[in-house]
Amino acid sequence: MWTNNKKLYKSTTDRKLFGVCGGIAEYFGIDSSIVRLGLVLFVLAGGSGVLFYLIAALVLSDNPD
Repeated sequence: MWTNNKKLYKSTTDRKLFGVCGGIAEYFGIDSSIVRLGLVLFVLAGGSGVLFYLIAALVLSDNPD
């Protein structure tokens, strides 16, 4: 059985506003600039990125590390 012990947190070290993009980048092991560019594309494609970011900022907790 496949188990994943990783959890998604807001980044405490790589943050511009709330650390959501930095946390997603840490979770997937990619550069946070790529995640930020993807968020900009979602915002420009109808504004859904703003809603996603705000919900993630409220729901995710800070990384305890």
